[in-house]
Amino acid sequence: MNKTYLILLFLLPLSVLGQLKAKSTITSMSGTASFYAESFEGRETANGEIFKNKALTGASNNFNLNSWVRVTNLRNMKSVIVRIIDRMHPRMARIGRIVDLSTKAAKKIKMIGEGLASVKVELVPTGTEE
Repeated sequence: MNKTYLILLFLLPLSVLGQLKAKSTITSMSGTASFYAESFEGRETANGEIFKNKALTGASNNFNLNSWVRVTNLRNMKSVIVRIIDRMHPRMARIGRIVDLSTKAAKKIKMIGEGLASVKVELVPTGTEE
């Protein structure tokens, strides 16, 4: 067998393992929220779903995929419950972003005009509704 194939066969499982995150134990955190650009409509998310700006969903690197969180805009105390279906680019974490919301979710907490909002994100039981 070619050495290149052997190296790839060895490295591929390691790269997949590196993408898997251990179960998060975070239940609440504060930071900055942003919202998805319209250009993401129809793209596949980290959990395999197709992204829709009209759904109440979000992306986070701090909460497990398919977990449900309440996002509260700390300026006006409006909140929305979203399901985490995607991951954010690691660059976002470095600049303080903790959640990226669908347009529908961002509108519910009145952050569209600002673009960014200071938020608190709290883990809630699966299927929690407003």
